[in-house]
Order: sequence, then C-alpha cells, then structure tokens
Amino acid sequence: MTKKEAIEVILSDKGSYATSLNYAVNYCKAALEMEEGTREFEIQVLYILNNISHWRHLLAKEVRTTLRRKS
Repeated sequence: MTKKEAIEVILSDKGSYATSLNYAVNYCKAALEMEEGTREFEIQVLYILNNISHWRHLLAKEVRTTLRRKS
C-alpha cells in the first residue's frame, strides 16, 4: 500500500468524519494534491498521523504503519 492509498482508506471512512477523523480529513485532502515523497507531503503525513490517533478501522493499523514508513 502506498501512502496515497492509505490516505484514500482514511477518506473512505465517512462515518468517522465527525468523530475520530475530525481534522484529519482536510489534511488528507490536501495531501492528495501534493506529490508523494516531497518534504511538503511528508509534513502533511505527520499532521495526518497526529490526527488519526483515535481512529478505529479494520485497516487502521496497516494505514498507520504505511504512513510512518520512510519514503
């Protein structure tokens, strides 16, 4: 799974938008507009990780692992 695919998984969980994904949604949308691997993108990923700490999903662990992986 690429980091952008992981971000797509987060955005697909619309049921959690109002609760555990509150601010992460906007960070995810912004990250999808950026080029993967750039410094700007990696900083955005840090914001996403910081805002999905309470997110529960079947793929949450895999998504977090993917986003933490060094480019």
